[in-house]
Parts: sequence; structure tokens; C-alpha cells
Amino acid sequence: MKRFLYDLDRYDWSRYVQEKDLPPYRAGQIASWSDRGVASLDEMTDLPQALREQLAEDFTLDGLELAEKQTSGLDDTAKYIFRLADGNIIESVRMHYKYGWSVCISSQAGCRMGCTFCASTGSGFGRSLTDGEMLAQVHAIARDCSSRIGHVTIMGIGEPLDNYAAVVRFLRRANDPRGLNISMRHLSVSTCGLVPKMIEFTDEGLPVTLSVSLHAPNDTIRRQLMPIARQYPYDSLLAACRRHTEKTGRRITFEYALFNGVNDQLEHADELAGRLRGMLCHVNLIPANEFSGGAYRQSRSPDVQRFLSRLTRSGIKATVRRELGADIMAACGQLRRRKEACRTP
Repeated sequence: MKRFLYDLDRYDWSRYVQEKDLPPYRAGQIASWSDRGVASLDEMTDLPQALREQLAEDFTLDGLELAEKQTSGLDDTAKYIFRLADGNIIESVRMHYKYGWSVCISSQAGCRMGCTFCASTGSGFGRSLTDGEMLAQVHAIARDCSSRIGHVTIMGIGEPLDNYAAVVRFLRRANDPRGLNISMRHLSVSTCGLVPKMIEFTDEGLPVTLSVSLHAPNDTIRRQLMPIARQYPYDSLLAACRRHTEKTGRRITFEYALFNGVNDQLEHADELAGRLRGMLCHVNLIPANEFSGGAYRQSRSPDVQRFLSRLTRSGIKATVRRELGADIMAACGQLRRRKEACRTP
């Protein structure tokens, strides 16, 4: 199979032109087209036809195909279903905020973490994505909305730190001024709590926002929701979070999905506040997304507000996530789950 053109960075292109006995400056030309999100080799007008034909023999730009798009009638949110070259399916979401366009991209086709509340669980794991496939999601969405993407969150399908090397490579490339030129502070990585990888990520020294899917105030409830909690207990997870804030000076965002009668009572808020007190953090409360076949129900709005009030009165900075694209199931995993079900014989 041909290599996906977006998978090569500037160093790779330097090696390529050297192997092909081409002038060194050709590497910069090709890389510049890739960095701009070129959709066709014919767009590379400053390259001779012979070189474009050589690139067509060696590489493909068909590594990411738009299979479906849904646009919200409530706001500017759009959900994209992309098919990879090998048939795997992923999802991405485009959102509009007062500061501009933001996208949430996938790092894997499927997920191995098995969280019991997640739509990705049960729809199968395909493989981890390359950094080029992650970049391609951003480029494809930017082309679609004819606007610059200023913020990227790796919080779609998959566990980013389970695809560690490719995610770190993506972050560095997304930050490159010659490419997407997105500030590290406008890049976010989410994790369900792979503690050793969190420690390694902290030591990378990348000033991105780290979001940790917490979803519970203690080990008992967290193990019910998230199998990874059986491997990495609550205390070790919070120790890794504190280490991150101390070494980077960046606050941690804790994602906390509220499930009716499971983790949304005032005693849960009190216990959570006690755990997080004194940490440089922010709690992002999420009225949980429901999906067909799911075991949990969304917390009632009064319970969400009581939970928020109890946290803030306890000195914990917290907000309720603004719901975007509610009419198109903008939370990742749900459309892929449906499409995978349709493909099952």
C-alpha cells in the first residue's frame, strides 16, 4: 500500500528527495504543500510534472475520505465521519466558539479502554491512527468550512495516550509555524488515566492542556465506569496529575460526566471536592450523553446545578460544559457505532 502523503514531515521529505537524487529545495516545496493541506497533487503547481507523477507513484492523498457529514440546526457544530484507506471509520467534530473554530479529532479507530458509558465501547477496535491521519482531519475540516482552525482537542474516538508516539508527533507538527501554526496552549489532549504515559507526557514539556476523564469521586464508582481504574487507582492518578501541574505550571482539566443516581449526588460532590482541594485544576461537568443500548441516563438539570454549586462553594473551579450539536449526537462514537453495526454481516 502506498504511504499517505501527510504521514511525512519535513525531515522525511529531505530524505525522500535525497533518495530520488532531487535538489534539496524540493523537500521544502513538497512539505509546504502538505503543511497547507493539499487535496490533490495537481495543486502542486511549482513542481514539475515529472515530480508530481513520481509522487503519485509513491504516495496517496486518499487516506481520509469523507463518508458522511451532519450539520446541527441549533448552532454551527458539524460532525464528520471519515473512512480511512483501509476501511476503518473515525469521527471528528467542528465547533464554533467566540474565539473561532475548534475541532475535536480522533486518535484511534475504536478504543481499547472499555469505558462502560462510552458509545465507542462495543463497536470494535480497528487500529491507532498515524500523525498524518490526525493532521488530515484538521485540514479536511478547514477546507470544508473555508476557515482557519485555531484550536484542536484530541478527545474523539480512542485513547490518545494509547497512541503515544503518533499523538506527540502530531502535536509538534500542528504547532509548527510552517504548518497549522496552532499554539501549544490551544492544543488539548484527553486521557482516561494511563498513569505511566501521563508521567512520560509531562516530561515531554509540551505546554498543551491535559484533560483527565475522572467521572467519579472514588475508586469504587470509577472502577464501575472505567476498567482502567482497576489498573491505576485513584490516588496514583491524582498523584500524576499533581506532578503534571507542578512541573508544567498548567492546570489540569477534569472531565466529569454526570450519570443519574450514579455519581451526581451531593455526597459525591463533597467527596470530589475533598480529593481535588489545593490542586491547580478545573472541573468540566458534562451532562452525560445517552445512546441506544447505553446503561446510564443523563443527570437531571437540577442535580447538575446542585452538584456545580456544591463544588464551587467548596473552592473548586467548575463549569457545566456548553452543549453543542445536541441534535446531531455531537459526542464522538455514536455515528461510528451505527456505521459499524451496519457493516456487520
